[in-house]
Amino acid sequence: MSDDPIVQMTGIRKDFTGVRALDGVDFTLRPGEIHAVMGENGAGKSTLIKVLTGVHTPDAGDILLDGKPVRFHSPGAAQAAGISTVYQEVNLTDNLSVAENLFAGREPRLGPFINFRAMRRKAKALLDDIGIDLNVAAPLSSYSIAMQQLVAISRAVDIEAKVLILDEPTSSLDRDEVEVLLGVMRRLAEKGTAMVFISHFLDQVYEICDRMTVLRNGTLVGEWATADLPQNELIGHMLGREAAALEQIERAAAAHHVADEEPLVKAQGLGRKGSIAPYDLDVRRGEVVGLAGLLGSGRTETVRLIAGADRADSGSLTFDGQSARGHNPRTAAARGIAFCPENRKTEGLVGDLTVAENMILALQASRGWARSIPVARRDKLVASFIEKLDIRPANPDMPVKNLSGGNQQKVLLARWMLIQPKLLILDEPTRGIDVGAKADIQRLVAELSAEGMAVLFVSAELDEVTRLSDRIAVLRDRELVAVLESEADMTTERIVDTIVSGGRAS
Repeated sequence: MSDDPIVQMTGIRKDFTGVRALDGVDFTLRPGEIHAVMGENGAGKSTLIKVLTGVHTPDAGDILLDGKPVRFHSPGAAQAAGISTVYQEVNLTDNLSVAENLFAGREPRLGPFINFRAMRRKAKALLDDIGIDLNVAAPLSSYSIAMQQLVAISRAVDIEAKVLILDEPTSSLDRDEVEVLLGVMRRLAEKGTAMVFISHFLDQVYEICDRMTVLRNGTLVGEWATADLPQNELIGHMLGREAAALEQIERAAAAHHVADEEPLVKAQGLGRKGSIAPYDLDVRRGEVVGLAGLLGSGRTETVRLIAGADRADSGSLTFDGQSARGHNPRTAAARGIAFCPENRKTEGLVGDLTVAENMILALQASRGWARSIPVARRDKLVASFIEKLDIRPANPDMPVKNLSGGNQQKVLLARWMLIQPKLLILDEPTRGIDVGAKADIQRLVAELSAEGMAVLFVSAELDEVTRLSDRIAVLRDRELVAVLESEADMTTERIVDTIVSGGRAS
């Protein structure tokens, strides 16, 4: 089998409004190999794949397929050239049969009619060749998600895919189903199909992949043979062990707030089936509790239960000494819980509203819509927070969608600071923003906690978590496995070791 690359991407750059999603990224894929693309949310994995498959057009860089320059302007064009993608959500029609899904748009015909007998025969031969035993006449809906994934892969193979991209294909599968899928991948690799595998399950990556490319913050960290990169080193590359070029933020000022106080938040056995295993966690006034873990570890799911964004089905939550029964976003806000979600654009901000309108949403909702905020007071509050947070441009009437990511995040923070919450929950508040805005937000978190506000802080960047946190909750595989409390334990090395060991003593 030739060792010449089937895909060669060099110097790929892609900009979106206010954000550089990819910055000079290189990627090489060879025939018959399974190649993992690794990185946390916002690392650039999806953007890289979308550039390769024609969803996005790169702003700079070159793509070679079989040694020839290409520039796809649609996923259809990429597929016609031999690049197919199978997504986590199966893009098939489950009320049709397996055979009909395999050959949709390419059905064998007898004159104007579909030759169903020939289609079923070809479908069975195709599945047998890959090693899958299914009744091709049965509706696709009669099979598990795992089998539907395999049908989608088989369809891609039959349309002569040279490159098969598998985007989180195992996220909904149990262990037995995963083994079947990995077995099919091995057989395809032996036949020469090149595969890109995107997954947050490290054990599967190490079991099936030949090489891996690691991205962080839109840049290429490096490429390694899987056998040459120990798991703890991979995690370090993904999360970033080096100190970022940010000013060091002192946390000593908050120490007196948290010494012997009763917890403001006390979660006991709090959990949600299929989302996060039951966990115990408390947060005191003036304390920053960081949540660390890999993508898919359950960081967001943990804080969403405390924020009331998701409903727990086990355990109890106490807030400020009172049981938080019937917890939901409205009652959470009334109790003094502010939640800045991970996806600020779709869950936090209203893009077509102005900076000022976005800022006052929570304050206005707390007053009720019948009691509008006087214009003079509104303008004074908005102006003060634009100045305090250094929001640029300093134009309260600009649509918030026109601001950079960092300034959008500051607007969202201002919204919640206006209602003076007791607990501020920040889920990836510095992702995708520049270093200056990142330092501003980290400084603000330190100041708020020093003034007595409790903060739950989720971040994929370990140096950020260790810099800001009084304690760190470590998660792996949707389970809270350890809470690190001593200064000696709250290091990037200790966090990585805890993730790798699953909290077991090493």
